[in-house]
Amino acid sequence: MSDDIVKILAFGAHPDDVEMSCAGTLMKQAEQGYSFGIIDLTRGELGTTGTSEIRKAEAINACKITGAKFRENLNFRDGFFINDEQHQLEVIKMIRKYKPEIIFANAINDRHPDHGKGAALIKDAAFLSGLKKIKTIVAGHEQDEWRPKAVYHYIQDKDLQPDFLIDVSSVFEKKMESILAFKSQFFNSESREPKTYISDPDFLDSLTGRMRLWGKIIGVKYAEGFTVNKIIGVNDIFNLR
Repeated sequence: MSDDIVKILAFGAHPDDVEMSCAGTLMKQAEQGYSFGIIDLTRGELGTTGTSEIRKAEAINACKITGAKFRENLNFRDGFFINDEQHQLEVIKMIRKYKPEIIFANAINDRHPDHGKGAALIKDAAFLSGLKKIKTIVAGHEQDEWRPKAVYHYIQDKDLQPDFLIDVSSVFEKKMESILAFKSQFFNSESREPKTYISDPDFLDSLTGRMRLWGKIIGVKYAEGFTVNKIIGVNDIFNLR
């Protein structure tokens, strides 16, 4: 098996999407021996605070905290990428390169338009990646087709109804540490940058509050929520909480 192969590949439209929404699940799965990597679609260059260079450094630091095997950036245009053949092929190359069994993608509908676009792009590319007649060549070599078993969409800003919840209580503190690695984006009493939606000090409190609410639903302290594109099948009802 190639060293590049991971069990889970998490895509985010912007650096910090993955950390805010599904880093706990990724770290929880890593504790059980399932490797994961992260692909950012854009550099987040349109963000009001910080710069793309700063966010790149922050993403590297966050990656060290979560324990991701790698982090790549497809350098799509922040705010302006679309779900077309050109962008799908670039995502397909990543899926075929890393051969994940499960993909995590942005929320299907959210406050930031890139999130919904990213969700549709990843879902479509994951299906197309399994078609043999779609040819992709990387470093002079033709890639084999590959389709993951499932694409799960993490929930972001909008209060979507989760289809399933993951207990992340044991890694909650580490998840918050990975979020705060993006110092340019979140509340900092010493910052002179303009105040933004996510740099408001109440933003992280609201994120934590929702994780508490989801946790309460399944009888744990903290949880992360996901939606699915198809009904999930279960082999063992005794593993359900």
